[in-house]
Amino acid sequence: MIQADSLAKNYGRKRAVDGISFTVQPGKVTGFLGPNGAGKSTTMRMIVGLDRPTSGHVTVNGGDFTRHKDPLRQAGALLEAKAVHKSRSARNHLRMLAATHGIPHGRVDDVIALTGLDGVARKRVGGFSLGMGQRLGIAAALLGDPQTLILDEPVNGLDPEGVLWVRNLARGLAAEGRTVFLSSHLMSEMAQTADHLIVIGRGRILADAPITEIISASSRARTRVKTPDPQDLMRILAADGVTLTPTGPDELEVVGVPARAIAERAFDHRVLVYELTPLEASLEEAYMELTKDEVEYHSGGMAGPGPVQTAPHAAELEGQAQR
Repeated sequence: MIQADSLAKNYGRKRAVDGISFTVQPGKVTGFLGPNGAGKSTTMRMIVGLDRPTSGHVTVNGGDFTRHKDPLRQAGALLEAKAVHKSRSARNHLRMLAATHGIPHGRVDDVIALTGLDGVARKRVGGFSLGMGQRLGIAAALLGDPQTLILDEPVNGLDPEGVLWVRNLARGLAAEGRTVFLSSHLMSEMAQTADHLIVIGRGRILADAPITEIISASSRARTRVKTPDPQDLMRILAADGVTLTPTGPDELEVVGVPARAIAERAFDHRVLVYELTPLEASLEEAYMELTKDEVEYHSGGMAGPGPVQTAPHAAELEGQAQR
């Protein structure tokens, strides 16, 4: 278990983490999300004692991580895969870590096999690809067979097989009752891996809840509608907050009004609708909604196929109809 209480970190005048409190429970995969610069990596570094909090405190399995007599058995962490002596082989790197913690050499062979490093275990780490470096970092995190696993962007550089392996590994360890805490920018992967999410923005907690609750709470009703009269349907649905996007000759995506209400309005105005399909919200949509005001670094605009069409006001539609 990981418990943070009013955890804060300043770098000069910069408030990187702003008094956050949370608990990462065993038996589930907890995802840690946030925009670049939100404070995720700083928080993870404070958990394992690489950064000292300005105020507040954090414990791992009931104690300060740096004061545990057997830290690698308490928590394994992948925070920076490149933090390895490049002239050492993967096997020797792991054997060195094992020797400093009294871990049997047989465990080194176990994690090499588990992470798929058998074929490169005797090669120098300096020649590793990004993906193989990630696998070595995960092997080091697993070396002590820890009760808590902390992984920062673990699928970075991995191929699809590797991504699937990390997903199954995380869920398998959680099923054993261990604490699994991981960050990722891949929303689709997080949606398939995590049970619970902690979302951070500008150093503050934006959400701390099961993934299903975050998606449902942050999303608006979205429906695919097929009709031979899309313009008529747009006219009767015209209202503030309703967005309609043409997705085909006779197809619209309607956001902001439930499917039942669409059906009722269409029926009242004798507009034929031959498909109404409620669309499930995605984690990406929920995340973007949560963090829209918390992004520190904004990308420039790009030319695209055109803006999403928002339903005009009734007066505007009447004027268009008269013209």
